[in-house]
Amino acid sequence: MITEKIRTLIEPVIKENGYFLDEVRYEKELGNNFLRIIIDKEGYIDLEDCIKVTNLINPIIDEADPIEENYIMDVCSKEKGCE
Repeated sequence: MITEKIRTLIEPVIKENGYFLDEVRYEKELGNNFLRIIIDKEGYIDLEDCIKVTNLINPIIDEADPIEENYIMDVCSKEKGCE
């Protein structure tokens, strides 16, 4: 399953940087494919955390290229959810 492959790729770097990988979802919404990476940490997750994790995992996912079709990656917090 694609979500498990992505989890395996990105979870180590997420943990190394003080975050928890809560969930990886790949879903279609309104005709668009979304790769949703839901993170958590001790304390509050803010926009800067989401940007940091995006910058950490984007090169890993790009290099592995596990998804053939176009998609939008969305890194968000467990508390706030992805929109």
